[in-house]
Amino acid sequence: MLERLLANWAAAGPSGSDPAAPSVPGSAEAAPRLHIDVIDPYPAGPGHVWQPGQSRLYLMNTQSFYPTLIPEDPSLAAPVAGTTFDRWRARQQHDPLPSLTEDERAELAVLGSRDFPSRALYGRYLRSTFEELLAALPDGVTVAVHESSATAVRPAPDGTFDVVLAGGATLAVDSVVLALGHLASRLSPEQRQLQAAAGQLGLRYLPPAVPADVDWSVIPAQEPVLVRGMGLNFFDVMGQLTEGRGGKFVDAGDTLEYLPSGQEPLIIAASRRGTPYRSKATLDGYYPALVTLRYCTEGALKRFAAAGIIPAFDHDLWPLLHRDALWAYYTTLVRSQPGVVQDPATFLDELDEALHPHAHSTGRWEDDFNAVIAGHVPPANRLDLRSLAAPLAGRSFGSRAELDAAVVDYLLDDARRSALGEDDPVKMAIGALHHGRAVLKSVVADGGITDESWVAGLRGWFESFVEGLASGPPALRAEQLAALARAGVVSFVGPDPKFRLDRGKGVFTAASPWVHDGAAEARTMVEALAPANRVAVNESPLLEQLLADGLVRPRTMMTVEGTPVQASGLDVSPHPYRPVAANGDVAERLFVLGLQLSAAQWGTAIAAEAVQQAGPVYASGQRTLRDADEIARAILGA
Repeated sequence: MLERLLANWAAAGPSGSDPAAPSVPGSAEAAPRLHIDVIDPYPAGPGHVWQPGQSRLYLMNTQSFYPTLIPEDPSLAAPVAGTTFDRWRARQQHDPLPSLTEDERAELAVLGSRDFPSRALYGRYLRSTFEELLAALPDGVTVAVHESSATAVRPAPDGTFDVVLAGGATLAVDSVVLALGHLASRLSPEQRQLQAAAGQLGLRYLPPAVPADVDWSVIPAQEPVLVRGMGLNFFDVMGQLTEGRGGKFVDAGDTLEYLPSGQEPLIIAASRRGTPYRSKATLDGYYPALVTLRYCTEGALKRFAAAGIIPAFDHDLWPLLHRDALWAYYTTLVRSQPGVVQDPATFLDELDEALHPHAHSTGRWEDDFNAVIAGHVPPANRLDLRSLAAPLAGRSFGSRAELDAAVVDYLLDDARRSALGEDDPVKMAIGALHHGRAVLKSVVADGGITDESWVAGLRGWFESFVEGLASGPPALRAEQLAALARAGVVSFVGPDPKFRLDRGKGVFTAASPWVHDGAAEARTMVEALAPANRVAVNESPLLEQLLADGLVRPRTMMTVEGTPVQASGLDVSPHPYRPVAANGDVAERLFVLGLQLSAAQWGTAIAAEAVQQAGPVYASGQRTLRDADEIARAILGA
């Protein structure tokens, strides 16, 4: 937001076009001025989540070539400073900042464009970019940084706002941008009960939190700890309780071996799937180059709008993306495993015809497709797309030891597939979903699909499905988890676990209906997930005040049954995004950017996507930067 304000101010030239900032009083010819107050209780730039001092075991979920704070769209005002993370990384390797720490220099020395940087180093990039912007302020611009929280924003009679800081000071401003990011949130009723019971029984309960905020030393060594959730936060917990306690992973031929330090707890991992997210494929870019969408394309989806149709996700959008995933899988199968299909040319022709979305066959395309597959592909080589996200579905286990062995097999197979990259059919089917997700982000934004579809389809099942497949960790994490399981440091509960508190024994328990063994027990339980991104349950004094005063409201959506459901984000009026008040009014100079837009945009990102040297450039990749640019131009009257 700061970068776009400076860029648009500079683009307006010395005259400043018609900025809404006040001029020097008493002089009609005084040059325009812009004053920006930056308010953050954490050091501005990295903010809360990306603090440079956190453990370097916390990795980003994207490679160096991916993130950027600086837009690369030539239609936008040119940046006054800053660059992409990857260019900043390369610059530091050749001409490092004197202020870099030894740890930062050591990481940068071996960090490549395709490697996954630590969150600490990304935070250093954020801080560096912030400092570069402050050093390149255009004429007429001043910036004041307040290391404090804003506790209230109230409209003043003259159309301005009073912003109250935690220390009691009040700032009078013309415009306010709510760029609040990750916020603490109230616990769910179940979580509150677990927390209260833990206090009564002398147990340890660690609720959802930013991992770097947690004191992991409170978890005793050599004792069981029950970890709920096996998404990305799980690997943060895993790293802190193993490598973070002195254990080491070493190469042992064609596998990875873990050497315990003796300070580890016994990690008992549980999640609905029973397995962690699938790991990312090894690729040269963010999207697989050999996968091109044929059906779920931006052009195809624009035809709905051209025809005056608001598409439904399950009926209109998913069938197109489903086709793309199937085409990616079977074309990769033919290319990478010759001989599996006897007559590849005929098979691909028939497959193309079956998948083609003819108007007369919309309702039966899957029957036509299944007939083609049955005639050409052996059962062992067929794709069951839904089962990819639930690899243990339909299986039962006589013991948790038997389950552990099955999960290790899954992890090693998944890591092997990731190493194959574009030669693995499964990873390319997932790659098509990854491409499609980028297209869908633009299509479904701002009311692009029906409320019913947003609630039941997009957020109801597709979001967790595609995240479990396409938003996973580096493949190294899967290999590490397999090594930990073989070393006896990690074990698993199984799919669909039920969590309870056994007051008689004084332990937390978890058991899967598919594992015929006793329940796992532990005196410590960790919620391996971030605080809920829901504005209605936040613990931000500022948002609570805005909601209580009726200046903002959560968005409400209607289910197919006509039941109102409160969405996760604020109700906003685009573009640029301004919050809708409780009475339906819209304050012209109050704006929202980022995570609190989760009811207007799907997949609000932690960082924008840098333009890749090869591969597609999707409009959704730099959406947050364009949102910031729209707000900046509205503030400056450009």
